[in-house]
Amino acid sequence: MKKHLILAINPGSTSTKIAVFEDEKQIMETTLRHSGDELAPYQKIADQYEFRKDVILQALEEANIDVAKFSAVVGRGGLLKPMTGGTYAVNDVMKEELAGAAKEHASNLGASIAYEIASKADAPSYIVDPVVVDEIEDVARVCGMAELERRTISHALNQKAVARKYAKEVGKKYDELNLIVTHMGGGISIGTHLGGRVVDVNNALDGEGPFTPERSGELPVVELIKICFSGKYSHEEIKKMITGKGGLMAYLGTNDGREVVKRIKEGDAEAKKIYEAMAYQIAKDIGKASAVLKGKVDAIILTGGLAYDEMLVSWISERVGFIAKIVVYPGEDEMSALALGALRVLRGEEEAKEYRTCC
Repeated sequence: MKKHLILAINPGSTSTKIAVFEDEKQIMETTLRHSGDELAPYQKIADQYEFRKDVILQALEEANIDVAKFSAVVGRGGLLKPMTGGTYAVNDVMKEELAGAAKEHASNLGASIAYEIASKADAPSYIVDPVVVDEIEDVARVCGMAELERRTISHALNQKAVARKYAKEVGKKYDELNLIVTHMGGGISIGTHLGGRVVDVNNALDGEGPFTPERSGELPVVELIKICFSGKYSHEEIKKMITGKGGLMAYLGTNDGREVVKRIKEGDAEAKKIYEAMAYQIAKDIGKASAVLKGKVDAIILTGGLAYDEMLVSWISERVGFIAKIVVYPGEDEMSALALGALRVLRGEEEAKEYRTCC
């Protein structure tokens, strides 16, 4: 079988991760860090395109990797319009929308950089399961206020990657399983996976679900309205209290779970109460997800950086272990998930999807 050389690109706010795979095997990985001085000349993230691309090409050259030999290049998908999950070929519509995206995010650069580097090898370029994957059922969109509709922003890439990993381990196909996948990091998303689709998931960025290391999660609505109209805070300050300075940050002044665990071990009762409350809320939302699946759950998967913490995992497991088997995949291997998405297309195991404005 022909071997495929794949470059994966994951731009972050102050760094760009790249990895090279020969089929499933990773043969090179590095994090290219960008200092404040290097990024200072660029007013917008979109303006960093040439700089980031050149840094990647330089790193590949220094690693003696010939760009012309790539079978495909895959980038982290950005803030596009809602789409179903899968691997998408980068096209002009996608590049134009990302260049003019209303919300700035470094991941918006991934597709265009992948496209240009792939063109040097006359190879295809892809994105895989971006954060805007939206497969929720119509009944899940109804929120109780006619002017509003639920939308999803989640850790779709890692959610689907670990779901496929578990399916492979138990000798089944992803679309044959009913799974609840909980990604626990700076944001926490709890996805209900049914027949290979995430039929319900909380908006992990904008205030749904449990509170997290830095996000408030769901709040008492009327009390929130009072704060909004109190005159004490600006619109931007309220947004920051929901995303960035909420959750553990609001109560304990840190978004580092390791620091919280350290405090608990040193006897900090308040830290224990707040950390356990987060576990309580995560477990409660897993319970909600089991109702979506009518109790027919093959496994509950815990993943993300916080899944390394045995204390948090045990607190959650105590509350939801009666529902289904609990599987823990700590961390998030986004680079491998990107490469595997491209590899499935290259091997003909699935067909690359076309991104359209209407999708």
